Formats: sequence, C-alpha cells, structure tokens
Amino acid sequence: MSEPVKVLIVDDSAVVRQVLNKVLSSDPDIEVIGTAADPYLAAEKIRQQVPDVITLDIEMPRMDGLTFLQKIMRQHPIPVVICSTLTSKGAETTLRAVQYGAVEIINKPQMGTRNFLEESRAMICDAIKAAAQARLSVITAPLPPREIAPKFTADAVIRRSTVEGVFKTTEQVITVGASTGGTEALRLFLQALPVDSPGVVIVQHMPEHFTAAFARRLNGICDIAVKEAENGDTVIPGRALIAPGNRHLLLKRSGTRYYVEVKDGPLVCRHRPSVDVLFRSASRYAGQNTIGVIMTGMGDDGARGMLELKEAGALNFAQDEASCVVFGMPKEAIKFGGVDHVLPLEQLAPAVLKACRTRAPQ
Repeated sequence: MSEPVKVLIVDDSAVVRQVLNKVLSSDPDIEVIGTAADPYLAAEKIRQQVPDVITLDIEMPRMDGLTFLQKIMRQHPIPVVICSTLTSKGAETTLRAVQYGAVEIINKPQMGTRNFLEESRAMICDAIKAAAQARLSVITAPLPPREIAPKFTADAVIRRSTVEGVFKTTEQVITVGASTGGTEALRLFLQALPVDSPGVVIVQHMPEHFTAAFARRLNGICDIAVKEAENGDTVIPGRALIAPGNRHLLLKRSGTRYYVEVKDGPLVCRHRPSVDVLFRSASRYAGQNTIGVIMTGMGDDGARGMLELKEAGALNFAQDEASCVVFGMPKEAIKFGGVDHVLPLEQLAPAVLKACRTRAPQ
C-alpha cells in the first residue's frame, strides 16, 4: 500500500488551518504533518520534515506567499498548492504563483451546505494528490497514480446520443481539456496558434474567478483572442473560449453556427467544468469537424468523452508523458482507445493545425 501524501499547511488564519487540516485528514491517502502561520515557521517545519506537498496562502505576515514560493523553488523544489480566497481581486496575483512554479490552485474551504462541503472536500483532496504526482526537476520519484472512481459521468449533464445535424459546414472546432499543469501547457499551445486558427473551446480545471484572470492573461500574450466563455458566445476562428470555473461548458450548434452553453450541474468525473461534458457535446454537435486535444492532468476526466469524439469521426491528440506535469488524463484517454496521436507539448499545435488543413472539405 502506498504511503500517504505528507502535507504542510501554511496559512496565517487559525480557522483556515483548522478547517483545511480537518478536510485533508478525512482522506486516508493524505497525512497532515504540520501547520504554520507564516513562511518563517514553515521553513522551520520543513527543516524538521520535508513534506510531499505544501498548501500555501498568498497574503501572510512577515513574508508573502509569492516570495516564499520563489524561495522554495530555488532552494528545495516541493509541489505547492496555492490555497486562495474565492475573490476575483486576488486572481491575478494568484496566477503569478503558477508562473513561479505552483502546480495547483484551490479555494479555501468555506462553510456552506452539505453538498458544497462534500464537493469542496473532494476537489481539495484531489488537488493535493495531483500535486504529489507533479514532475518537478528535483523530485525524481513521484507517488504512483491513485485510481479514483468518478462521482458522475457526463450523463448527469448531457445524455449521449448520435451526432445531430448534417455536417455541411466547413468550420472546424478544436476542443481542449487540461488539469494539473495545464495553465502553462495551454499558454504554449495557444501562443502557437495563428490568428486564422479554427475556433478553440477549452476546459481547464480551475476555481471560479481565476478562469477570467487566466483568460485575460492569455489574451495579452497570444495572437488569437482568448476570453472566459459566456453563455451563447459564438465559436469563431481566431478565438479561444475557456470554461468558467465551477460551470460546465458545452459546444452547441444552430445551423452552421457553433456556440457554447454555460450551465450548472453536478461534478462529472469529480470536476466542474468537466472535459467529458465538453467532449460529449462536441461529439454530438460537431462530430467529424472536431479536433480533440487532451493535456496534462490527474484522473480520467476526458477519457470517455474523447472516445465518443473518435466514434463520431473526430481526430484526437494527447500530450505525451515526458512533457506532462501529470500523465493521468492523457494516459486514461489512450487506455480508453480514443487517442489517434500522442505528441510532445511543443508539437501539438503544429500537428493540430496540419490536421485542420488536411481534413478541411475541399
């Protein structure tokens, strides 16, 4: 049996430390080895026992979380999960943490309904276990993958059926799913797309509010336009739409026009938004006009949906193990038989663009 993931909680709020400790300790695969109210106390704890994962607040006394994160990555790289307050104000700062080496972002656990607490617990624990498997330069032996049964399938949001409509349109759609490590993978992928690229629809597992900041950041550095998807947005060439955090994103079609639907629903494969939901909707409404891409991430979200895409005539790509932060989602999609090509991250965009040109009706 695998050893539990050892976690150090760093947060200046005693309440947050207590609640997060309780949430993480409820998972038998996680062991909280200590808590610290600031980075200086955290450094002392690390000297006594090196954790597998650190949860880190951004705003703390004596030293802020970003400074501490940079010191960790320079001196002794350890997978770090940023535990942030659910506000849009701090989203931009929190995203900087990903650039500095943090592998996940989670919302601080909050009191609420029983369903909210259960969903929050599942997502927080999954984020910790995903971070423990992250590939960092100094970590040579990541913990082996742990299989977790999905809470729901895409049936909970959209029922499976045959492809709808007669596909006379020449418009193609690129659908992308990613999780742990996906923010940087998506940046590299989208920066390689030209302004006349087919429209892109993306699910990146990320808390709400952060997806809007993430989209704005990408929009400023990519040739194509990037925005957080809004209900009814048209999928057009030269633009990427990113699923809002905590909402499912579906591809729809009216005549020759592709558009997106943003909707609520239960966690699918333990996620909302879910890659499976996006891929299933694309298989139904775009079918052979779809190019599917599955990137780095833990778990199996997207594996079933990618197979459905392939069965509908789509061409699918997966990021290879060597370039993934966590080779969970691509591995599962390959295992399910839905992947046509497995490529390093830097080769995905050129291959997708070539496929779009080759498959476009003449």
